[in-house]
Amino acid sequence: MKIVLWFLITALMFIGCNSKATDVEVTPKLVVGKSLADLKLDDQHEKLYLLDKTTKKVIFAFSKDVGHKCNTFFETKKDSYLKDNNTIFVADISGAPSLIRSMFILPGLKDFKHQVLIIDDKVVANNFKANQNVEKIVVVTLDNGIIKKINSFDTIDGLDKEIKKDK
Repeated sequence: MKIVLWFLITALMFIGCNSKATDVEVTPKLVVGKSLADLKLDDQHEKLYLLDKTTKKVIFAFSKDVGHKCNTFFETKKDSYLKDNNTIFVADISGAPSLIRSMFILPGLKDFKHQVLIIDDKVVANNFKANQNVEKIVVVTLDNGIIKKINSFDTIDGLDKEIKKDK
């Protein structure tokens, strides 16, 4: 019985740690002058989000710590804070094992009142993370879907000021 249980746990760990990453060449998506008009991601409620022309800022959280920092900040704001500021928030959860994502991360994200767009594929994530400091809050400023500026912030104060700027 112990051997069967050990085998089952080991099998679940391998299934949960399965990586979709391949040796595909990385094409940076966050480049000034490039379009983000083709951005299509599901939110935490599995609703497809398509970038529209009213979006002025896109906030990316590529690490767990940055994601927690941003979500904690957004929870202190009114539910419509991001929408009122023509801003969307994107969290990269692709680095977590699929079992952890499905059992813990995704259910936890559903509790947030603000919208969280999700990157859960490592290949897609690598294209967005290319040439970015993944330990900082990355804010992309758009004009009609075209990237005009990319800034990185260590602090929520810097994020808040950037969101409110050029509103």
